[in-house]
Order: sequence, then C-alpha cells, then structure tokens
Amino acid sequence: MKQLLALVFIFFILPLNSISQVKTGAANTDVKPSQKQHTVIYGQASYYASKFHGRKTANGEIFDHKKMTAACNTLPLGTWVLITNLRNGKTIKVKINDRLHHKTRRLVDLTKAGAQKLGFIKQGLTRVKVEVVQYPPKRKSRKKV
Repeated sequence: MKQLLALVFIFFILPLNSISQVKTGAANTDVKPSQKQHTVIYGQASYYASKFHGRKTANGEIFDHKKMTAACNTLPLGTWVLITNLRNGKTIKVKINDRLHHKTRRLVDLTKAGAQKLGFIKQGLTRVKVEVVQYPPKRKSRKKV
C-alpha cells in the first residue's frame, strides 16, 4: 500500500506542483469559460525580454513594455486578471493579449511595467496567484449566406 501511495505521489502530485489550478463557483468542469464565475490559478511568472518591444502579440496588438499586459497559455485572449505576487502581496490588473512558447512551464509573462509594480524585476521570476476578473465578450457567429 505504501508503494502504491508513493507511485501516485511521484507520477500525479509532483507534476502538478509547477502549476496548480483552483476553480470555484462552477461545479461542472465542462462549463465554458464565459460561464465560470471565478477562476484562480497559481504558478510562476516572469517578464518579457526587451527584444519583443514593438512586435505584434497573439491578438494583433503591438507589444509595449509600458502597458499592463501579459502572455498566458491557459486563459483566453482578452481576459482581464488580477495578478498577486505571493512573496510580497503586491497586486496588479492586466489584460491577457499574448501567448507563451508552448513548452514553457511558466503561467504568465508580464511587461516590465507589470514586473516592476509587482516588485520582482531583480529576481526575474516569482510565484503568483492569477484571478480572473472578466472573461472576453462572446463573439457573434457569422452565418454564411
């Protein structure tokens, strides 16, 4: 029995340690994001390299280090989130407008302005809590005529 518990811990619990997600307000996990009342995700944050300043983001906006935006692979583009630095308690509100590299283990990449307000520029990385404030509005489907 102890060996079985050890195997479960090694293969299922440890991989979840890098990004853990808690959803509240929605009992069914098959609910669409626009129907969820509140989503909280814990993970690691970093900030963009300077070379990305002026380039297009995933939603077509031009990236600016002075704006309060972020890249995230788990939330829809256009989502507004509160990001809290768990080391010092500082919080900012940002819009998700870009995607991370598909192999990254980080939860979000912030602009330099966002990283400065959260107070982790010198460290480069920090542990964060991401709370969804507002999901993007639903798009109306176009009917072909």
